[in-house]
Amino acid sequence: MRAAFLALVVVLALAVGVLVRSCAAAGGADGRGPALSGAADPVERLQVEVVGTLPHDPRAFTQGLEMAGGALYESAGLSGRSTVGWGPPGGAPTQRARLSAPLFGEGITIVGRTLWQLTWRDHVAIERDSRTLAELRRVPYKGEGWGVCHQPSRDRLVTSDGSARLALRDPGTLRKKSSVVVTLDGRRVDRLNELECVGDLVYANVWPTDRIVRIDVDTGRVTGEISAAGLISTAERRHADVLNGIAAIPGTDQFLLTGKWWPKMFRVRFVAASHTAGPSHRTPEPGTSSGRRSQPSAMAHPPGYRRW
Repeated sequence: MRAAFLALVVVLALAVGVLVRSCAAAGGADGRGPALSGAADPVERLQVEVVGTLPHDPRAFTQGLEMAGGALYESAGLSGRSTVGWGPPGGAPTQRARLSAPLFGEGITIVGRTLWQLTWRDHVAIERDSRTLAELRRVPYKGEGWGVCHQPSRDRLVTSDGSARLALRDPGTLRKKSSVVVTLDGRRVDRLNELECVGDLVYANVWPTDRIVRIDVDTGRVTGEISAAGLISTAERRHADVLNGIAAIPGTDQFLLTGKWWPKMFRVRFVAASHTAGPSHRTPEPGTSSGRRSQPSAMAHPPGYRRW
């Protein structure tokens, strides 16, 4: 009986050991709990690779930037001094419209033959003809308007208001359908500004930094974080404001980046971050310049220029 009892104890001990090892494996190396299935992919850390430089109007307080139909559309803000125009990238506008004072123009996006333009705190959005820029109508807009972009495949607009929340809207009426909070590693990403839709993803400037985040709008999760630091020189920064303006170049993996009162616009790719600080540079592609142009005169920031 004693021998049989000892054999039973040994069998139970072995079984308990197997169970403990199994639980530890399920909970990770420390065995503290069950492993999470479907864990989020790591966030990509990216930087800009400059492939070309273009002139940019240093008087433009850039709020929105978008490529459509081979033209570059740009919205420039400031109360009573806001404009929207389109033309060749790096060239003078072919068409331009001014907003009546005291409207403060913000983000823009193209939807078919029309253009939507938000205003900052004027509680109105303006629909325009995308070629003539003639005003077609105004619609009420609750809250602050910052950035906007269009996702045609999802039949929706994505808008920002300076918080961590993006709103999803009807592209014909701007009616808000739903919203999502943007997070990076579980933490809210506040002050989302100018937006650019690329497929199902959205790229957003984080005001007032040199950061851009790539967002899965269905979940709100940031899937990529891009450093655009060092694009303009220290001397140029004395007459300029923050990075603001992202335009995907259709048919390529490249983007145009600029900022408020920047004298340059950069044609870039987003590449894996290296250990060296600042953007990497390549020989400019044909049709782009070194970006040299006269510096803008020093400007004092106008009252209420941005944001609080």
